[in-house]
Amino acid sequence: MLQQHYDQYSAQDHLVWKVLFDRQTALLHNRACGAFWQGLRAAGLHRNALPDFVQISQRLQQATGWQLVPVAGLLNDADFYGLLARRRFPATVWIRSMAQFDFIEEPDLFHGVFGHVPLLMDAAFADFLQFLGHVATLHLHDAAAMERLERLYGFAVQFGLVREGGETRLFGAGLLSSSGEIHHYLSEAAPRQPFELAAVLDTPYSEEHLQDGYFELSSWEQLAESVADLAAVLAEVSRPALATK
Repeated sequence: MLQQHYDQYSAQDHLVWKVLFDRQTALLHNRACGAFWQGLRAAGLHRNALPDFVQISQRLQQATGWQLVPVAGLLNDADFYGLLARRRFPATVWIRSMAQFDFIEEPDLFHGVFGHVPLLMDAAFADFLQFLGHVATLHLHDAAAMERLERLYGFAVQFGLVREGGETRLFGAGLLSSSGEIHHYLSEAAPRQPFELAAVLDTPYSEEHLQDGYFELSSWEQLAESVADLAAVLAEVSRPALATK
């Protein structure tokens, strides 16, 4: 099993984390949701050094029962959603170089930890993500179902917005960890629309470019409702096929 090998990070790696941390926290001031800031503090994330996966996992375990799993890169659907279903979040152990500061082709440590860990400290979000993983494991051989699940994951977990105190706040990890995505969002070049499950499932999703649009939750309760509703739809669709066997 892959390990982080914390002592092998260079001074440059720690500097990259520090500069990214400072830039993102400045950009996210009055823009990120409350759960992000609470989780950032509770997880012990700070600017002075790269996060230690063992320490982060201990804090996550105590708060919501989650743990970080060090990985080298992207996982297939079975491994990825299987980990989520067991309250394990895969995070890459490498961090981008200075040359990759504004664009990386695959998620790095900064995205995985800074973007995802704070929300995993929130009990309601942690439960939602585990349930989404569980539902996905039931439909791994159904391409249409997996595409729907990917869209829900993408437009919520990666690029979600939520209404808090009458203001729009960011909570998706792809927004929280990317200055380019934040500036794109702020430019209003991409439309924002209310988070309605049917609209989310009908919208193509890709992480290969800046998003063409964003969906805003009216409340956090919509997250749990969305995955429960999708689970019911997928179960109904698969029932006739199971009945014929």
